Parts: sequence; C-alpha cells; structure tokens
Amino acid sequence: MKQKALSGWLKAAVIGLGIVGLFVYAFIIPSYGGSLRAQYPEFANCYWPWVIFLWGSGVPCYAALVFGWKIFGNIGRDRSFCAENAKYMQAISLLAAGDTVYFFLGNVILLLLNMSHPGVTLFSMAVVAIGTAVFIAAAALSHLIRKAAVLQEQSDLTI
Repeated sequence: MKQKALSGWLKAAVIGLGIVGLFVYAFIIPSYGGSLRAQYPEFANCYWPWVIFLWGSGVPCYAALVFGWKIFGNIGRDRSFCAENAKYMQAISLLAAGDTVYFFLGNVILLLLNMSHPGVTLFSMAVVAIGTAVFIAAAALSHLIRKAAVLQEQSDLTI
C-alpha cells in the first residue's frame, strides 16, 4: 500500500472515530443517564455531575485524534519516522496518562460524594487499565519513532 493511500485510510479512521465519539458523548451518554434518572429518581442529582465528568473525559480523546491526524498527514508525505511524529506520539501518551488519572480520581471522588456505586467504580478500573495500556504503548512507540528518526537521519546523511 502506498503512503498516500495508507494516510487516507488512517485519516478516514480518525474521522470515523470522531463521529462515533461525538455520537456517544452527545447522544448515548445523556440518553442512558436520562433513562437511569427516570428509573431511579433518588439518583437524579447525580445526572449532571456524571455527564459533565464523562464529557470531560472525552476532551483528551479528541486532542489525541488531532495529534493522530497530524501523524497520519506526515505518513502521507513519506515522513513516517521523524522527530515531529515522535513528539506527537509523546503528546498522545501524556494525554492518555492524564485522562487515565482524571478518570480514576473522578470515579473515586464521585464515590466519596455518594454519587456512584462501588460496582461502577470497580468496573471503571478496567477503563483505567486500558488507559494505562494505551499510555505505555504510545510512550513506547514515541521512543521507537524517535530512534528510527535518528537512524533515518544518519542514513540520509551517508547517502
């Protein structure tokens, strides 16, 4: 597959993820929360704190999509291994780490404020584990891209 075609497919995936995320954050979460609020009126006061908390968790995800778009643009320009892509991947890694910490602390705080169930907090630990895995994978890829960029730069200088 050519670099331009690969870049196009990757950018299409970013657009798709952005649309699906927008659908989830704008419609699914408020709708599901509204149905829970109707079923359990005693938890109606928890609706907006949870919706705002979950919307806040989406902000780093969209920032990561922007950095991914920039990386995929560089891939289309045949600059897959460059310091700029390593920097973008490092930013994605930091966003994943920050979002993971935010999600963990938010769940704990909502539990302590009696706005969450211990089972929900326990289940959210799976999300925290996935966020940690994404953080580690992005950090490792950033390191490898940086090393490959140095090797490619040295190779370009010798030819």
